[in-house]
Amino acid sequence: MKDIKIKSDEMVKMKKWALIGASPDESKFGYKILMLLKKKGYTVYGINPKYDEINGTKIYHSLKDLPEAVDAVSVIVNPNVALRALDEIIDFGIDNVWFQPGSYNQEVLDKAKNNELNIVFHECLYVELGKI
Repeated sequence: MKDIKIKSDEMVKMKKWALIGASPDESKFGYKILMLLKKKGYTVYGINPKYDEINGTKIYHSLKDLPEAVDAVSVIVNPNVALRALDEIIDFGIDNVWFQPGSYNQEVLDKAKNNELNIVFHECLYVELGKI
């Protein structure tokens, strides 16, 4: 395990994000966080294989489609999808992962920890972004 742990306030300072679970549904956090990251001046790439665009924002089908590397990934999908997404996150060498509440279970957290990822999973990214 890595000795350095990144806290939520440190991860929020990272400027390039991928958001796995981007959604066109304005009531869902996959939409709210995507739009708030943009509004706050972050570079954000929405990921969802079902969509090509959400509210004028280009959406990518997977991390491998992104035009550049990102500093962190926000995961806003169910734990089964999150578990599969971790393989891609690990393959691309992304160390910082923020699991939204409801996107993880013990298996997901164990896999992230076993692969020495820096993770945040108790806090809500939307709430933390609202503080800055």
